[in-house]
Amino acid sequence: MVASRQDAWTDDDDLVLAEVTLRHIRDGGTQLAAFEEVGQRLGRTAAACGFRWNSAVRKRYDAAIAIAKGQRQQLKKNGRAVTAAVRTEFATEAPPSLPQSPPVVTPAATATIVPEMPEPIAGDTESELDAAIRVLMNQKELSRRVKQLEIELANNQMQLKEVREENQRLKKDMETVQDVNEDYKALVQIMERARKLAFLKEEESAKPVFKMDSNGNLERIE
Repeated sequence: MVASRQDAWTDDDDLVLAEVTLRHIRDGGTQLAAFEEVGQRLGRTAAACGFRWNSAVRKRYDAAIAIAKGQRQQLKKNGRAVTAAVRTEFATEAPPSLPQSPPVVTPAATATIVPEMPEPIAGDTESELDAAIRVLMNQKELSRRVKQLEIELANNQMQLKEVREENQRLKKDMETVQDVNEDYKALVQIMERARKLAFLKEEESAKPVFKMDSNGNLERIE
């Protein structure tokens, strides 16, 4: 019986059409096969499914179509790589050899076949021990030197702290001396002004004083 549905397409029908078509694109199938599968599931003709895909559904799945095509290309590449690997493996595989009878081994031959164990070389062992001892001694000396440097660093930091504290103390003393110096200068200026005033008074008192008598003569007063 040929499918001949005439009802409208629903969103679920469009989703089935898109899923099946994208799967066929991804797996390397044809769109015609996809339309036939969708027609069988939805009770529609393959032509109706193809018309619906090209007219309304395809433009909504451009990104998904591009991804499906990329996956199809990747599957093709992987298939070619697997085929080439299998061919190479079969080409390089050695042909099976016929079983051979084990050789007859005589006691004399056995004696000659047994390999001799190499004796340890004393010089190499001693040199390795000497190198290990030197490494340990160098490590010990390095540790001792590091501890010594740490102690020196701690002492230097302590001395630096003391020098900074002494510097701060000297700065304060210098500020105090500067204040005293300013006070001393002010005192000297006051004393100088007082001395000048006293000298002027002495000069004024040392000047002779005269008075006029009844006869009109000037008379010096002591």
